[in-house]
Order: sequence, then structure tokens, then C-alpha cells
Amino acid sequence: MISNKPLKRAPELQPLSHDHHHGLQLCWKIRTGFSKQIEPDRIKKYTDWFFKTHLKPHFELEEKYVFPILGSENELVKKALAEHRRLKRLFKQTTDLEKSLGLIEEELDAHIRFEERILFVEIQKIATQDQLAKIKEIHTEESFTEKDDDPFWI
Repeated sequence: MISNKPLKRAPELQPLSHDHHHGLQLCWKIRTGFSKQIEPDRIKKYTDWFFKTHLKPHFELEEKYVFPILGSENELVKKALAEHRRLKRLFKQTTDLEKSLGLIEEELDAHIRFEERILFVEIQKIATQDQLAKIKEIHTEESFTEKDDDPFWI
């Protein structure tokens, strides 16, 4: 059984967990947009901005500095990389927007929960202080900048 107790995250990984929180908010915004019957084009414009501004750099940081801690042959890393590739393809979709946005919402939510509850737990177990320090150096805490020119979710 998966515990609902919050996980204690290594301080060096906390900025990545904060990124994940914003990713979960994106999922909520997509769901809210659908429930308010917002035009998929409006939602897609926001998700495109979010992917370019926040998610793509986050994926790159994980792939270059975080996943190598476990190694490229690790099954959890293979799963995370496959999910990154799948999500990148979904964000690039320009047809059948309602379907692709629905898949982004579902798959991004599941991916973030996998990383937080399983992958990062394993990474914390074996990461050296030098590896954690490098992650902290590369990904400093910064305030989230929202694109608020069309807040369709309000």
C-alpha cells in the first residue's frame, strides 16, 4: 500500500519537487479548462508556453544530472526517460487537441507522481553529497513565473 504521508525530500532535490508541483497545477488547469468548456486552442496555447518555459528545461536537468545517479540501465530511469519522450510528443501534437491535452493531463500527472514517490526516493538513497551539490548548483530555487494573459482556469 502506498502511504499518503508526505515524503522527506533531500534539500538539494526540493527545487525539482517544486517544479513537479507546478506540473501538477498544469494538469489541474487542463482539467479545469475542460470542465469550463474552454476552447482547446486556448488551453494548448498555455500548455505550449508551459512546456517551453518550464517543463523542457526541467526534463533536460533531470536527464543530464539526476537520472545518471542511478545509471542509464536502471529500469526506473528507463521508465522516466520513456515517459519524457512520450510527453514531448504529446506536447508537440497540433491535431486532435482535446485528446492530446487529455493525455497530457493524465500522463504528466502519473509521471510526476512516479518520480516523486518512487524514482526520487531511490535517487536519494544512493546519491553522493557531490552529486546532490551539483544538482543544487545547477537548479537553484527561483520563483515560478505565471503566464497570466489568459487565465482560462479562473
